[in-house]
Order: sequence, then C-alpha cells, then structure tokens
Amino acid sequence: MAIPRKWYNEAVFYHIYPLGLTGAPKQNPYGETEHRLNTLLPWIEHLKNLGITALYIGPLFESVGHGYETTDYKKVDSRLGDNADLKNFVAECHNNGIRVILDGVFNHTGRDFFAFKDIKQNRENSVYKDWYCNVNFWGNNEYNDGFSYGNWGGYNLLAKLNQKHPAVRDYLCDVVRFWVSEFDIDGIRLDAADVLDFSFMQALRRTADEVKPDFWLMGEVIHGDYNRWVNDNTLHSVTNYHLHKALYSGHNDHNYFEIAHTVKRLYDMTANGSPMQLYNFTDNHDVERIYTKLTNKTHFLPTHILLYTLPGVPSIYYGSEFGIEGRKERHSDDSLRPCLALEELQKDTQKNTFAKIISRLGEIRKETPALSYGDYKEVLLTNRQYAFSRTYNGETVFVCVNNDDNTATLTLRNASGTYTGLLSGTKVSANNGFLQMNLPANSGEIFICTDKKIEPAVLPQIQPIETKKEPVRVTEPPAKPTPTATVEPEAQKQVATPPAQPVPTPTPQPAPAAKPKADANNPTPDFCDCIPTDKPYEEMTVEQLQQVIFEKMKKNGPVTERMYKDIADNTYHNSLVTWAKSF
Repeated sequence: MAIPRKWYNEAVFYHIYPLGLTGAPKQNPYGETEHRLNTLLPWIEHLKNLGITALYIGPLFESVGHGYETTDYKKVDSRLGDNADLKNFVAECHNNGIRVILDGVFNHTGRDFFAFKDIKQNRENSVYKDWYCNVNFWGNNEYNDGFSYGNWGGYNLLAKLNQKHPAVRDYLCDVVRFWVSEFDIDGIRLDAADVLDFSFMQALRRTADEVKPDFWLMGEVIHGDYNRWVNDNTLHSVTNYHLHKALYSGHNDHNYFEIAHTVKRLYDMTANGSPMQLYNFTDNHDVERIYTKLTNKTHFLPTHILLYTLPGVPSIYYGSEFGIEGRKERHSDDSLRPCLALEELQKDTQKNTFAKIISRLGEIRKETPALSYGDYKEVLLTNRQYAFSRTYNGETVFVCVNNDDNTATLTLRNASGTYTGLLSGTKVSANNGFLQMNLPANSGEIFICTDKKIEPAVLPQIQPIETKKEPVRVTEPPAKPTPTATVEPEAQKQVATPPAQPVPTPTPQPAPAAKPKADANNPTPDFCDCIPTDKPYEEMTVEQLQQVIFEKMKKNGPVTERMYKDIADNTYHNSLVTWAKSF
C-alpha cells in the first residue's frame, strides 16, 4: 500500500523551543506581557531559506516554568506575548509556505490550572476532583495540600489528568478546536504520548479529522512498537527515537549495520499496510546536540544525508543547522535550550557552511518525491559504507554514505543510464548494470538518473583528514545482512575491486545481536549488579532502571529478545523512570 500524498509526508520540519530561544525567564512571574514571540519573526525567512516547510514550536501557553506545567491552555505564555502575537506569527509562517504545529501538553497540567486550584480549595466538594488521577484526600505531598494525586515522572509539579473522564476529554478536544479557530494551526505534537490513554488519542484523532483537512497528530513516544500509536484511528506519526540513537552511535562506532537494521525493522513495522512516516531527528530539546554527540565532527554530513533521505519526515532542532554544541549539565536541559542570536550565527563563516548543506538537502528533498514516498531497498552494507535506493513512479534514487577516513569506491548493481550527484554535481554512468562511484572520506551523495546540470553544493570543511592514495573498494553483497553488531574495520578494507564482469564479494558477517543471558542458572541479564531498594527511581542509574523494567516484565510473562533489546536500547533516564512507573 502506497504512502498517501499529504503535506506532512513530504515536509521538512524545524523545531523551536520558544522559551529558550527568546531568552525568557525560567519562572513565570505572571506579570506584564513581554512580546518576545515577535523576536522570532526574522527566523521565518531563515527557515524558508533552509527549505523548511513545517515548524513545530512549543510549548507556548501560560505555564509555571519550562512550559510543560500548563496554567491556561487558551492564553499564550505572558513571557512570550499574547494571543494576537501567536496569531500573527502563524499567519506569517503560512505566508512563507510553512505549516505550524503546536505542543499539546495534555497528559498533565500545572498546579495553577483552574481545575487543580478548585480541588485545593474545595477538596471533596470540588466538581473537578475526578479530573485528575488517583486523587486521595487521606494522603499528602511535599506541598502540604492535604491530599495526594497522580503525576508524571514522579514530579507533583505535573498533575496527571484523567483522560478517561468525559469532561476532561471534551475540554481538551475543545482546546484543539480553539487553537485551530484562534490561531489556524496545522497540527499538534502530543507531549508524553507514550503514557496517554489510547481512547483519548482516538478522540483527538476524530477531532483532528473534524477541524481541518489533513490536520496532523504526532506523538512523543520513546520506546515500544510504534505502530501501536500510528494507525488510522490514533496518530499519524510519532518521534523516531530508535533511529535518533542509531544515527549518532552508528557513526561513532563505525557501525552502519546498526542504522540499516534499525531502518529495516521500522520500515517493516507498517501501519495499515504501508510504511510508517515517522518523525526523524538527530536532536531535540531533551537530548544533547548532534554536533556534541558525534565523535568525529566530519560525520555531520553523512548523518544529515541519512536524516533527509531515509524513510520518514526529517526535522532540524533550532541552531543545530549551524553545528552548535549542547551538552546536558547536572541533569539540566538549559544548555540544550539556549537563547540564540540569528544574525551572529549567520555571520560566522564556519557555522554558515553547515547551514548551507542543510539548505541544499532541503532543496533536494523538495525536488525529489522519491525521498518522501519512494520504496526503500538496502543495496550495499558494510560497517563503514551504506547504500540504499528509494523508488517512486519509475524514478530510482541511490543514496550512499561513507563513515571511513579514506575514500571508498562503491559498486551498485541493477543500475542503467547516467547518474548525477545532487550534492557535488558529479556524473557517473552505469556499465553492464553496475554503477561505480567514489565517495570521499566521511561523506555521502544522492544520485539520481538525470542529464540536467546540477550545481554543486558547498560542503562543510571540518577537521580535514588526509586520505590514503588507495581507496577502499566495496561492491554489493549477494544477500542483505541484518545483524547490528560491529564488524572489525580490517575486514571491510579487504574487499576487492570487481573485475570487468563484476563478481559480488561477500560482506564480512558481523557477530550476532546480543541476546538475554537468561537460562536456568542465570534467569536475569546483567544490566547492573543489583537494584537498590532504598532509592527512588529518579535517583537510580540508567542500568539500574533497565534492570527494574526487566524484572517487572518478567512478572508479566516471558521476556523476548525483542523486548530485551527495547530495554537495552533505551538509555534515556527520564523515559526509563516513566516506563518503570507505568507497570
């Protein structure tokens, strides 16, 4: 079944955390309105120049601090501006061909939300006492409210809404209708969708179908089978954390098997018979910047080539198109959400070079429908070289990347005609069904069969590395490997150049994927040595939380290799805390 032609399936997204980008105070004084949102208007032209067609911006509505403890869903945060500012900002985006998606924080509210304040005041007599989960008037909390309640992530600052309650569901669906009528938005990113009630998300989907044609619902989901959320009745897409992790670790470890295996697993995980269009990203407001995470900074280029060409919808987090750094410090996200001066970034020649390649990739995606809708097929894979095709309406695009410090010669089969590299303008011709090209060290290319002249892009020059005279030569293997383990570098360097009548050379076989060590004598894989019984989940290490989740899963039945891998792949502390508490 083909991917439907929709604006969101061919979009290039940009993600802005507005409280950070505008330099708003960390805590809301609920004082005079500051029109900081208007300072983002110059960014719209920048987005347009980058080839961005959709903006995910949020959170935007009145809140206590970081924006996810909502005080009023129908009032723009006074640190950012007023409703007129947001209406004008969305209209200006639309004038420049950019759709706008807002953050929908519907899993929880802040303690200043009207319904929660009414419970504090009227206790058992509050008409809103059932709006929140597990309200217990025999309990208490650190705020000395005289009652306890459900929360998100162990934080009582975030009071969990009871999404099964009809009044709550109706209220939040009316919020969506209000946002569309008031601001003319085009979709919503659902915060913490992995813990939202499924029947509530189905109600949101019905509302989305009602308020606007092609209104898009995307959910924040970190672990699990994504097609539980992505289907005709629930959401259109979810965040692709599986690919996010593979993109940087696959380059840092010189392990393209990890990326290719992740892509194949997700591509085969269809929704309604067609491949899911997941929301792909290299970084966001919760994880470290891609430029920080890459051990070899020259891998910025092949990483983003993959981001823009693999199945799914690509997204750039504000500032990362300039290659800025961002590392978590003392469990704080502040360094991931900085205030930036666009003019200063654009004046920096080196940083601007990164932006130029992102802009070129945006142009290529817009001009090449196969990158949005094309069938995916892996055509070559070693630990340091990776090539695949995207085919749509008779047009085939070959994407090739190289994470090695040396030039690589790749040979692909089942090609005919002359191909042009959309980044470099290089032309290569197929011979007897084989297409051979050279890829410089730590680079990549997008080849399309065309005779038109292609203007070469300005590629980033980062830490130039001297290459050896003899290139690495790689030809397509007869069968597609699927394991994720790393192959020793020396193995791939011994692949020979094909003769005049090319004979495929087998790819070295990587070690099998890790499996649980469980057996009769050792029923528990060793994520950690022990689980502390005197620590709350928030104070446990990632390994201890993984062990907790494994133990909880065991109580519900056998733990499969796939379930084990989902635990092992999830290294996000907040996500693991939420997962552990979900049992």
